[in-house]
Amino acid sequence: MICQFINAHRDRFGVVPICRALSQHGVPIAPRTYWARKSRPPSRRAVRDAALTEILASIYEPGSDGRRPPESLYGSLKMWEHLNRQGIPVAQCAVERLMRANGWRGVTRARTVCTAIPDPAHTRAPDLVQRNFKAARGSCSSPTSRTSPCTAAGSGTPRSALTRSPG
Repeated sequence: MICQFINAHRDRFGVVPICRALSQHGVPIAPRTYWARKSRPPSRRAVRDAALTEILASIYEPGSDGRRPPESLYGSLKMWEHLNRQGIPVAQCAVERLMRANGWRGVTRARTVCTAIPDPAHTRAPDLVQRNFKAARGSCSSPTSRTSPCTAAGSGTPRSALTRSPG
């Protein structure tokens, strides 16, 4: 990620000044580290991921005719099984990771629309009984204030009921 940042800005500022500025801001990286990373060949995982992404893209992306194969409906589990049946040995977690990274999802039967979220564009139904959910006083919001009158202490519970009687 740091090397990608340096790649994006090295034409404008240069590698050494960028590394110096990053080190001053708590991201220590030496120019030698950047150049070593650039000259290193891609890892086996990166090469394998590129090949698998190409295979998955041929399934999940529409072709030249705008159509996708039926396997494009598969989720990660069925896709993993499908690839293994085709003779492409791949780990299930790799299929999950690549599908997540590219935004590919299978079709689910689950309900996707949540109807409990109100639409701010719609108007609310009128309150025909004109309910008022505010307390008469700020100290009268306890559950007992609905059944007994408010007192100077704040609720309808007598003070003697709150203290233990000597027994």
